[in-house]
Amino acid sequence: MSAHTIDTAPNAAYVNDQAAHWIQRRDFWSWGEAEQASLDAWLAESLANRIAFFRLDAAWSRTERLAALRSGLRRAAIAQDGIAKATIVKTAAAIVVVGAMMLSGFAYFSRPLATIYTTAIGEHKTIALSDGSRIELNTNTELSVGADSNRRVATLIRGEAYFQIRHDARHTFEVIAGDHRVTDIGTKFLVRSDRGTLEVALFEGRAQFDAPDGRVQSPILLMPGDRLVVADNLIRTTAATPEILANELGWRRGMLIFENAPLSAVAEEFNRYNRHKVVVADDDVANVRITASFRTSGTEDFKQLAQAMLGLRVSQVNGDMVISR
Repeated sequence: MSAHTIDTAPNAAYVNDQAAHWIQRRDFWSWGEAEQASLDAWLAESLANRIAFFRLDAAWSRTERLAALRSGLRRAAIAQDGIAKATIVKTAAAIVVVGAMMLSGFAYFSRPLATIYTTAIGEHKTIALSDGSRIELNTNTELSVGADSNRRVATLIRGEAYFQIRHDARHTFEVIAGDHRVTDIGTKFLVRSDRGTLEVALFEGRAQFDAPDGRVQSPILLMPGDRLVVADNLIRTTAATPEILANELGWRRGMLIFENAPLSAVAEEFNRYNRHKVVVADDDVANVRITASFRTSGTEDFKQLAQAMLGLRVSQVNGDMVISR
């Protein structure tokens, strides 16, 4: 296993870009409780994030007020004639230019136009892109996909996705997840972003891992079988067996596959796919390990194993399954 330390001081321009992206999503895309929770988590990551967001948000609010003033001037222009009308129209045009200049720092003017794809809890969806690439979204996932003349960009906002990318040397394919980036070099790979941890697993081809803001000092080239995890400001890479990698894609067949996994991890996986949760009541039970396979919706099968094979107590509390001694 190799480990790399991440520079935790992000580039200011990149933080501004991220803040602008959040404002774009809030004001122009669908927005609900899950999106607000994701924004709140990003704001809580650092003071720099909060400063950038609130500064740009204030600028955007001022621009909206200018747009309202522009509308008022247009209405006034209709009631005028001759030189007075031309003057008002020119003034309105100047306001539009000022508004555009205020927004010029917003990254979405330079970002590829994006389409948003989401899955609900327990849902699985496949996206077929026009270039022949395919992306499979796992449970409770949100992904934006866009393209311009030079690149294709997918942003994993939350959740897990498996990418089968048609390589094009003239149009790179990048996956952005949090502060990090995976660049395709003819690849099949998995990306999962969950609770502050990022995982990348490479199945075929090659991929490059880095960060747009430069916090990863040297790009990491991933080869088939490589599994990379980012957590606690460290990047760890390991070589995974084909069996382990296949198990990680069990969800594509509607299965959860566990090898010597603690019950706490089993419960967390079930909770990703089901609205009624599995709760492990104490540390002693949480550390019990099992090797088993279940359907993603198979909490009843898990209940029977816990009772019959492990001798554990299972009770229902407000629809949730509580496991204890």
